[in-house]
Amino acid sequence: MSTRPASDSKLSGLFLDMLAAEQGAGVNTLDAYRRDLEDFSEFAAGAKSSIAGADTQLLRDYLEDLDERGFKSTTVARRLSAIRHLFRFLLSEKIRTDDPAAILSGPKRGRSLPKVLSIADVDRMLVQARTQAQNAEASAQQRLRDARLYCLLEVLYATGLRVSELVSLPLTAARRDARMIVVRGKGNKERLVPLNETAKQAMAEYLAAMTELQKSQPKKSAASKWLFPSFGESGHLTRQHFARDLKELAAASGIAPRLVSPHVLRHAFASHLLHNGADLRIVQTLLGHTDISTTQIYTHVVEERLKSLVRDLHPLAEK
Repeated sequence: MSTRPASDSKLSGLFLDMLAAEQGAGVNTLDAYRRDLEDFSEFAAGAKSSIAGADTQLLRDYLEDLDERGFKSTTVARRLSAIRHLFRFLLSEKIRTDDPAAILSGPKRGRSLPKVLSIADVDRMLVQARTQAQNAEASAQQRLRDARLYCLLEVLYATGLRVSELVSLPLTAARRDARMIVVRGKGNKERLVPLNETAKQAMAEYLAAMTELQKSQPKKSAASKWLFPSFGESGHLTRQHFARDLKELAAASGIAPRLVSPHVLRHAFASHLLHNGADLRIVQTLLGHTDISTTQIYTHVVEERLKSLVRDLHPLAEK
């Protein structure tokens, strides 16, 4: 049972409402903020304090507690960011007359390079997924699951969508004449992302498998607006379900499951484009990054490509 005082719940709720209404924060962002603030609130309650009564020393004690609990510096930094954002809001709304988080400094951290699969690794997974989807001996239900996974993988690698954007694609994204799909990303912002022929073909095969199953089970079939429907609360496939399927596919492809996730494939999309000469600004647009600095984490790929070009093409390079 939570020990959070009612005032904390109310203040956190006001803050989250502001994020949703004024900044267009999505469900996943709001859930992350909610979890972080609940953890801080419970720590404050244990120290016989609250969000309304917290001072700078309490915040320092909380950061120290996170460190003692073994949290990574990235997690500590994220939670401190949530707390800073909260207290700035409370100050601006005149709910508090001070900002106890203003003078706090976060943990030092280097920006880690994203995990990236090689082109050969992605090819192995695509071949394995397609092989499974074409297994004529499987049941109609299994064929649909395999076709869905192949479709998800092709679309993800072809577009670099965030996993939340991918699993919530509308059924209209699979129109036969669609060369681009409209994606609603972070902050409810829309962007156009091109689809290649292979991804469109995977969509068509998946829809054919879905239609086949619906014809054989008309009573169990219900119309859905989602491309990847599910019986869950959201109405579409969950991120967690797709991530599990992806790890199983990695294992079947001879790749360590710990190295594979939907986000790793998004990184592969960006890195492979840059490696083959794509402009960083184009990749920024495709990924839906508001700030170019977010995309610049991939510049190590460009640097390696430039080094190899100089090594291979410069007339005075060692042969």
